Amino acid sequence: MHIWVDADACPQVIKDILFRAAERCRIPLTLVANQALPTPPSRFIKSLRVRSGFDVADQAILDKIAAGDLVITSDIPLAAAVIEQGGQVLSHRGELFTSENIRARLNVRDFMETLRASGINTGGPPALSQSDRKAFAGHLDKIMASVSRANS
Repeated sequence: MHIWVDADACPQVIKDILFRAAERCRIPLTLVANQALPTPPSRFIKSLRVRSGFDVADQAILDKIAAGDLVITSDIPLAAAVIEQGGQVLSHRGELFTSENIRARLNVRDFMETLRASGINTGGPPALSQSDRKAFAGHLDKIMASVSRANS
């Protein structure tokens, strides 16, 4: 398994959790962004800088993932595409996207986009909370444990 992070909008606190997990479990992790991102010195952690542009980082992730890889993103269309390719998806708020729930999430996203396009202010997402961080870390631990069991 490889962990791919849609890193442009990923909060630093989530990146820090991921860095510790990659080191602890010795799993490769790549931050994908259209800007240079600092990474801790590690043979397991690297960053991939892509050119600027709409969905360029998303496409780079889709071009590189393999079945079973984990992608960290809150981008619903990217999550749907990853699931179609056999990957796992976890949002930085701790929501595990699956083939069972991604269609509903796409519908909500499209509805909200329609509202915004018609001039309705839908507000932005709330600040990342302690419970979001805990949910993220809990799901990540479960995924890492299942990888460790599979490799044993």
